[in-house]
Amino acid sequence: MKHDLDKALGGISGILVTPYDDKGDIAPAKLEPILDRALEAGVHMPVVNGNTGEFYALTTDEACTMVAEVSQLIGDRAPLLAGVGRGIKDACRLAEASAKAGASALMVHQPPDPFVSPRGTVDYVRQVSEASGGLPLMLYLRNDAIGTDGIKALCDLPGVKGVKWATPNPMKMAAAIEACDPSITWVCGLAEVWAPPLYALGARGFTSGLINIWPERSMAIHAALEAGDYPKANALINEMKPFEDIRAEELNGTNVTGVKAALQALGRDCGPTRAPSAWPLTETQQAKMRGFLNANGLL
Repeated sequence: MKHDLDKALGGISGILVTPYDDKGDIAPAKLEPILDRALEAGVHMPVVNGNTGEFYALTTDEACTMVAEVSQLIGDRAPLLAGVGRGIKDACRLAEASAKAGASALMVHQPPDPFVSPRGTVDYVRQVSEASGGLPLMLYLRNDAIGTDGIKALCDLPGVKGVKWATPNPMKMAAAIEACDPSITWVCGLAEVWAPPLYALGARGFTSGLINIWPERSMAIHAALEAGDYPKANALINEMKPFEDIRAEELNGTNVTGVKAALQALGRDCGPTRAPSAWPLTETQQAKMRGFLNANGLL
């Protein structure tokens, strides 16, 4: 089935956790009930090998397995966005594996190497694109220090369909939108909490880890934003903000921890997180999480 990728990019990109078994090995089958609920709620595009999926804690072999297995679990129900990144050889290998698995598009993680040049990043994305056989691309920008010209150079590459903007600098995003091809979809990459201000400046859609436990709320927030009802969107966000506050603690080191702890509480145990992520939640954090789940009728 051919999916409308532009529509999906402007929807919710649901970043899936990576489940582990009792031995600490990946256990993709545990995602089945999580995916079923998210897709039944209407989540537009699941994402495998994203940061909520502990991308940098996985081996490349594990990441290749995850994209293949998740693609099978989704079938033709929705387009699959597959994260690729790390060193160029690993990124190209994962791009090839993602294309073979049937991914609809690639999300290219911004290279974390300490010596990254803007023009080198253009070469990196071009090589990843070629390795995938020309799959559509979403750029994942967590650092806007490359400037508007650097972002434009990336967006000018063939196949770039979207940008996941994940820095809290709305005006820099607005400048980039103005400079780049108007057909590109700019997605809020900072989850529900940041979606309203970025929507106001031209972003559409947002990424979400909340979909692992409460996809219905993510969908309600998206619907409110699409209708231009900012008061309703903000009210809905305010009720789920404690979840994101917990995830932002310890220098964001509890980002995935919070999601997996909530899944455990809901009977969807996906295992712990891998170091250097924090595990488990502290007693104080756990009490806050249970309070959030109880307050919203999730337990």
